[in-house]
Amino acid sequence: MLRQLGLIHPIFQAPMAGVSTPALAAAVSNAGGLGAIGIGATDVAGARQMIAETRVATARPFNVNVFAHATPHRDPQRERAWLDALAPLFAEFGAEPPASLRRIYESFNDAPALMDLLIETRPAVVSFHFGLPGRAAIEALHAAGITLLATATNLHEAQLIAQSGIDGIVAQGIEAGGHRGIFDPDAEDPQLGTLALTRLLVRETNLPVIAAGGIMDGAGIAAALRLGAVAAQLGTAFLDCPESAADAAYRRALHGPGAQATRLTSVISGRPARALASRFTQLEQTAPDLCPPAYPIAYDAGKALHAAAKAQGEYGFGAYWAGQGAPLARAMPASRLMATLAQELQETRV
Repeated sequence: MLRQLGLIHPIFQAPMAGVSTPALAAAVSNAGGLGAIGIGATDVAGARQMIAETRVATARPFNVNVFAHATPHRDPQRERAWLDALAPLFAEFGAEPPASLRRIYESFNDAPALMDLLIETRPAVVSFHFGLPGRAAIEALHAAGITLLATATNLHEAQLIAQSGIDGIVAQGIEAGGHRGIFDPDAEDPQLGTLALTRLLVRETNLPVIAAGGIMDGAGIAAALRLGAVAAQLGTAFLDCPESAADAAYRRALHGPGAQATRLTSVISGRPARALASRFTQLEQTAPDLCPPAYPIAYDAGKALHAAAKAQGEYGFGAYWAGQGAPLARAMPASRLMATLAQELQETRV
């Protein structure tokens, strides 16, 4: 796969929708890895612009990531109860919760215009998170010459990926920051770690495996390669690069006490996701009976609460996604980080 894509280093940058930028993706790709942009949190016009900007900044392959979650089930009663539960927090900042919640992100599977855009623009790689597209979409993307990847958090998901005809698997361990790529958030999650999951999928599938979760340096990349992965995907490692869209509060939090104890929580968005410990993540400990609506409906309330708190100088309600390797984050330009990672990998291999 690396030769097919013309990569110099077995390093993939995680798509990180909302944080990844064309500048970050291009810097990683120009340095010999596979840069990525996450377009699941934007519309077709925004996605088109991101792809175009990345193309201007690099002639090398990059990955365009989309969300393939199931269409959420609307439950007005549950949504109303969620807004009522959050009302005291809004009131703390002199605000009121939204009157109703919106489905702020469309699934790739519900957005034919997004499919048309990918066929038109033909990025080298398209990857899927939260599930899979239909067979017709896979065949059409392959016919356009696009390499396809999908995230798996367990063997069953990996087997579904293999059966679908997709070209490679991103093995996302429980250590990973951001949203768990689980296909069904209501199913039991075995919460496999990156090393165990990577080795399992290497042994039990015939597809290239990209290890993801908690990998922050060359030694971590080397460990993944020794287990049979063809590459490692790093996300949190790139958060404090100047090319990322992380704001100043996010960067401060990344180097603060919350990085020492990241939390897996569903209260921010309605799906399990790993974030820096904060006031928002504490809700799951202080009020374990809270039941947020489905993703991404719950996320509408989370974003509104963050905006209200931020306006009053409180940054504890941001969606500051990060993996368990957060304390190892380094602040440097992406090109320098790539060179550092490559050097560390070489030194570890010697």
